[in-house]
Parts: sequence; structure tokens; C-alpha cells
Amino acid sequence: MSSKRFERHNIAKLAGYVPGEQPFDAPVIKLNTNESPYPTSPKVQDAIANFAIEGLRRYPQPTADRFRATAASVHQVARENVIATRGGDELLRLLLTTFVDPGACVGMTDPTYSLYPILTAIQDALVTSIPLEADWSLPHDFSSVITAHQCQLTFIVNPHAPSGRLIDQETLRMLASEIDGILVIDEAYVDFVSDEAHDLTQLAVNSDNIVLLRTLSKGYGLAGLRVGYGIGPEHLIEPMLHKTRDSYNLDAISQQLAEVALADQAYAKSVWERVRLSRTDLCRDLQALGLQVFASESNFLLATVPPECPLSAKALYEGLKARHILVRYFSHDRLQDKLRITVGTDQENAHLRHHLAALMQSGSVSTPT
Repeated sequence: MSSKRFERHNIAKLAGYVPGEQPFDAPVIKLNTNESPYPTSPKVQDAIANFAIEGLRRYPQPTADRFRATAASVHQVARENVIATRGGDELLRLLLTTFVDPGACVGMTDPTYSLYPILTAIQDALVTSIPLEADWSLPHDFSSVITAHQCQLTFIVNPHAPSGRLIDQETLRMLASEIDGILVIDEAYVDFVSDEAHDLTQLAVNSDNIVLLRTLSKGYGLAGLRVGYGIGPEHLIEPMLHKTRDSYNLDAISQQLAEVALADQAYAKSVWERVRLSRTDLCRDLQALGLQVFASESNFLLATVPPECPLSAKALYEGLKARHILVRYFSHDRLQDKLRITVGTDQENAHLRHHLAALMQSGSVSTPT
């Protein structure tokens, strides 16, 4: 085999994204990748059953206009303010490809969604990573650091991952006004925010530099379909929609099913409320076990394993995995004593609590005989 390398220099030294475990060969309780614990709208099942397969011989509608119109109606914006993408991750890539020059700086917090620095490196851009405060809030000099590094684009995930902390609207408005580049507010988990008045769509579409990321993977139970969308002012949406987006980026089936799921707001909101209630109960249960749990506005909880616990966070993760329960463990310096736990069904949460208690009591990761 030839030893010659053909990768670009920045790709050759890149460490790829490591997704959460997705086992398909054994039954598990999956509380590691923030999927919905409940299925998508029943109307999606009806749409699948009635899908006209004859239409698959033709290319799909290029810009997903019907889905975009539905999203525009739900958010009370114009269709021109919406772009449909292959999951939220395609929108992230489009934003970098369209608006960031190779060698330029991209701002983000530390910690944050681990795909941001990887996509930035693929674009051959530079990461400006700014540590969050101990309570996961933005540092007071965040905008000045972004400005000093002349960041062409800045990523903020809100509610924050992996803590679940929500940044208020006024803080984000001020941040957008203080920086020169584009502010991307990743709202992958915003459906689970308790305050229904928290809504940044009008701020975004009337701004010069804000783009919101939305996804159907979490709140709509469609992680397996891979559909997301962006909301922002037309002058930011248009170049991505008509210049840098892949042709026919969303297939016909995805467009139709996503449209149906998004339109059924009554069902989606009922799921979000169930998750919020379960989140409160799970937080209480984890605290009763002695774990320190940060108040979350997402569909997951970040639990700190205290030093007096007989098992470390990594050992608890391994012990739960041996019992066919998956949670997320990160090797990041500030997260090594923590577990990120997706809110499951009440039955799944009870199962998790039982096995966590058993592990913490026994002080051993060995599986029970």
C-alpha cells in the first residue's frame, strides 16, 4: 500500500467527531444521545403509509418549499427567512462554508458541542475557544475576546450543551450587537425550555447577524430522519439556500414527513411537557442519590459525581453500560467527574435510578450474577 497522503494538511491532522454510541445488536436503555423518549407524531406514520412511491422517480423539490412554508407559519416569519437542511449539522457546515474564510477565526465557548471545532478545522479556519464560568455562564469579556480575534462567526448553543443552562434573550441581543461577525444560536434543545415566552425568531429575522439553528431530531422524535432548518434574515439565508447548499439536499420522503411532524404542534408540545415533568422528577431522584445536578432547560441533565462517591463518573458510566444502560461520559477536563443523562420515559428513568443506586452502594462495576 502506498504511503503517500492525499488529504489536505488540515484534514490529515484532524481527529474526527465521536458520536454517542448507537448499538443495534442488543436491547439497551439509551440515555446518551438526547433523542426523544417518545415517538414522533402519529400523523407521520399515516404519511408514511400513504406516501406515493411513484413520486420517487423524480427529483425532490430542490429548496423544500412546502416544509419551509410550514416552518415559516409555525414561527410567524417569511419563507425567505427559512432554510431546510440535512439535520442541523448541514446548516453548521453551510454557515462555515458560506461566511468564514480559510484562516479566519470562529468563536465558541468551552465546553460546547464538539462538532463545532471539527467543522471549523475542515474549513481550515481557526478556533477561538473561550472558557465558560464555573456556573456555565458566559464570561463578562466574551464579546470583547470575539471582537479582538475578529471572529467571522460565533457559535452559541442555547440551551447550552452539556450543562442545559439557558442564556436569556437580552444577553444574546447585546452579544449580537457587540460583535462584528455572525452569531449562530444553536437551538437544538430549545423546545424543552420551560418559559414559553423565550422566542428569538423575531430578534433573528430582524437582525443583521443572527441565525438560529433548529432541528427535528430532539423535540419531534425524528433523529433517524435527519432534518433541520435555519431561521435568520434573508440576506444570510439566501446565499446558503441558492449558492452553497447541496442540490436536492433533502429527499422527498424527508421533506414530507418533516412537514407533517412540524405541523402537528399540539402533539409535539404534549411531548415537550412530558419531558419537562420527567426532567424535574429525574433531577430530584439523582440528587437523592447524592449527585449534584445542574438546573437544565434541555432534555438532559448534567450530574456531577462527588469525590466521596466510591465510583468515579467514568466507572459509573462503565457500570451502567454493563447493565445495558447508556449515558454519556466526556473526557474533557471540566467534565471528567460528570455524566450527561438524557431524560427518558418514567420507566427508563426509574431503571436508571435503581442501577445507579446499586452501583454507588456496592462500589463495584461488576455486573450482578
